[in-house]
Formats: sequence, C-alpha cells, structure tokens
Amino acid sequence: METNSLILFLVIGLVVGWLAGRIMKGKGFGLIGNLIVGCVGAILGGWVFGLLNLAINGLIGSLVAALIGALILLWLISLIKKK
Repeated sequence: METNSLILFLVIGLVVGWLAGRIMKGKGFGLIGNLIVGCVGAILGGWVFGLLNLAINGLIGSLVAALIGALILLWLISLIKKK
C-alpha cells in the first residue's frame, strides 16, 4: 500500500469512527479507539458490500461503506457488552 493510500485510509477511519460513535449515541472511544473502529469498519463495510455485490466507487462510496461497516461493528460491540 502506498503512503498516500495509507494516510487516506487512516483519515477516513478516524472520521468514520467518530461519526459512527455520534450516530450510535455513544461517547466515542477516543482518538485511537475511533481510528480502530473506523478502520475495522471500513474493512467490514467493504466485505459486506462485496457480499451484496454492490460497487464502491470513489471517496464518497468508500466513506459510505466504511460508515456502514463501523455502525455494524458498534452494534455488535453493544450486543456483546450487554451480556
């Protein structure tokens, strides 16, 4: 992965992690936690979109897929915390 791609991935992960925390009414996980949630969410979102045969095009498509993946991840974390 090129340096520019890695930086873009991390920035998207940070923004998406923060946004997902706000949408799910959470307080967030701090800078590092939000970055991890966003990056793992981006991977999860790409996987889910692939399963559904949905194309991800451009920056907006990547943001949407990452946000959906991060929301799914936070939902799963909330289910685990309740037990």
